[in-house]
Amino acid sequence: MPKKYQLKRVGQIPVKAPQVDESKFIINYRNELNPSQYEAASAVEGNFLVIAGAGSGKTRTLVYRVSRLVELGYDPQSILLLTFTRKAAKEMMDRAAILLDNRCTKINGGTFHSFANITLRKYAKAVKLDNGFTILDQSDSEDVINLIRGQLNQSQHKKRFPNKTTIFKVLSLSVNTGRPAELIIEEEYPHFSEYIEKFLQIQKVYTAYKRQNNLLDYDDLLVYLRDFLMEFSPAAKSFLNTIKFTMVDEYQDTNKLQSEVIKGLAQIHQNIMVVGDDSQSIYSFRGANFKNIMEFPNLFKDVKLITLEENYRSTQEILNFSNRIIEFAVEKYPKHLFTRKSGGELPGIISATNDNMQSRFIVEKILELREEGVPLNDIAVLFRSSFHSFDLEIELNKANIPYVKFGGMKFIETAHVKDLLAFLRIAQNPTDYVSWYRILLLHEGIGPKKAQIIMDEIAGGRLSIKSNPESAVSKKYNDKIFNLFSLLHEIHTKNQMPADKAELAFKYYEPIFKEKYDDWNKRKKDLDIFINISENYRSIDSLLADMALDPPQDSVIDIDAADKEREFLTLSTIHSAKGLEWHSVFIIHAVDGFFPSTQSFEKLESLEEERRLMYVASTRAKQNLFVCYPMHIFDRHNGITFAKPSRFIETISEELADQWLLEE
Repeated sequence: MPKKYQLKRVGQIPVKAPQVDESKFIINYRNELNPSQYEAASAVEGNFLVIAGAGSGKTRTLVYRVSRLVELGYDPQSILLLTFTRKAAKEMMDRAAILLDNRCTKINGGTFHSFANITLRKYAKAVKLDNGFTILDQSDSEDVINLIRGQLNQSQHKKRFPNKTTIFKVLSLSVNTGRPAELIIEEEYPHFSEYIEKFLQIQKVYTAYKRQNNLLDYDDLLVYLRDFLMEFSPAAKSFLNTIKFTMVDEYQDTNKLQSEVIKGLAQIHQNIMVVGDDSQSIYSFRGANFKNIMEFPNLFKDVKLITLEENYRSTQEILNFSNRIIEFAVEKYPKHLFTRKSGGELPGIISATNDNMQSRFIVEKILELREEGVPLNDIAVLFRSSFHSFDLEIELNKANIPYVKFGGMKFIETAHVKDLLAFLRIAQNPTDYVSWYRILLLHEGIGPKKAQIIMDEIAGGRLSIKSNPESAVSKKYNDKIFNLFSLLHEIHTKNQMPADKAELAFKYYEPIFKEKYDDWNKRKKDLDIFINISENYRSIDSLLADMALDPPQDSVIDIDAADKEREFLTLSTIHSAKGLEWHSVFIIHAVDGFFPSTQSFEKLESLEEERRLMYVASTRAKQNLFVCYPMHIFDRHNGITFAKPSRFIETISEELADQWLLEE
């Protein structure tokens, strides 16, 4: 007798969980996880939002969920785990394989982009792509844009046209956030608003060029994937049927485009679990959208909220401090971090007279911690912006404390600071040819050849900054060279303080600087800081010597300890420190206008993100937390001004932190 078949509409086939006796599981999930972690790890069908507080073991929870789904008998290939870095995906799959067995390595794990690449190649026909498409990385994309920029003949502009990196940044941000390019230019690069039409023209040509040459950039991978899923063609339905469970890590960092991809993935099996912490959403400048995590329960059906609040990193004293900071957030999922760890001290809020005293206190405290046996590797100094650590870097160099800096360059490695220093170096040593070469090439119309001719003249004594340029610089040199020699002559011969000399050099360099860098408005702060630092010096010699000193690369240590790995203190922007932890953490420059930054005052969303930054910074500390601020800020336009402590620490009571005042 022939078999009878029953037709069921795709998407109406329920995912049947195999009936398994939990006592037969290899892993005792209930024993190995806390109640909230267990609730998340044992979730099977449905949509889940897991709000994982700082240090609450979110990776562990995801690893156990993967393992449990595999133990339940689901096909590992029907599980998709999306992360932000390859490293994170690999770590989770490796940990799940160690926990259970090798079946866990067969799950679909990877970054949004790698997942998009594999899917688009497989379903290229349905997406109207040739599956041999080439992927452009960021520098490739910038080169293509440079080519188009050149063809559109921008040299006719009197003012400099933005460079390839800036153009790419604007176009990419537009794709990822869904905001028009013109809006991004008006908000982020207002000094280029006259070029909006040109930007749009380049965008159009760039899109056509990629289409024509079978090229996809990183953003296209996600755009094509989203469109493929949302068009819901037979090929897309067939693909979506193979994915039963989707998990997304660090959901608070997703942008608009990524959230649309996730929505597309949920069209057949409504089994989406996103894990993240709304209080750690700090990447809006990269296009991340805080609203994604806040609106998740409205975008998906019957979302169950699970909150992980037990912290395995910090003392309760540090958590009370951090809870207090985030308590005032306007929009958040309520959570209260707690720990079973005991024996902590209250965090310290330290007010110093000025920036330099703040730096010297930190150096002293770091040396004390070292004496107490805390390795340098377990200490970090965190700051809102890269330039906040400049004064500290000089003090660390003096004290021979080796450090590595993340997020932003070391102060004396930034190109614009090096430029300004070169003027002072020449004024101090008129035969510093490295600095001469650097300065000469800054001037339009002077290439390597011409620079060499001028340096030969200096070497032969025919040109000098020691004598008045009126007599020394002959007519064969243009006004630019004459003006340069006039400046250097003035700095060299005038008996002035280092800050005055730096100010003179800056005035000359400013128009060149604005011409050279698209983002000069952001870099200008570094030069202001340089001039502020020079105020601490009485002689140009000591300023230049301190600027040239770098942490020693080889320390003289006992022979028996020679193989011991060298230790480094960590200096980091808070953005670069997310996800990391240290025994002792210093947060510096907690001053209103610096942290939160002045730019954030205009919009509530920006101010709220600054609050989350302070929360991320304070939750990096395991044992000691010190929040420091200078009470007086030197500004070269307004002189010394009184600083107000950051509004985020103003609400901290004496029960939550010890308040200290530094005195000489």
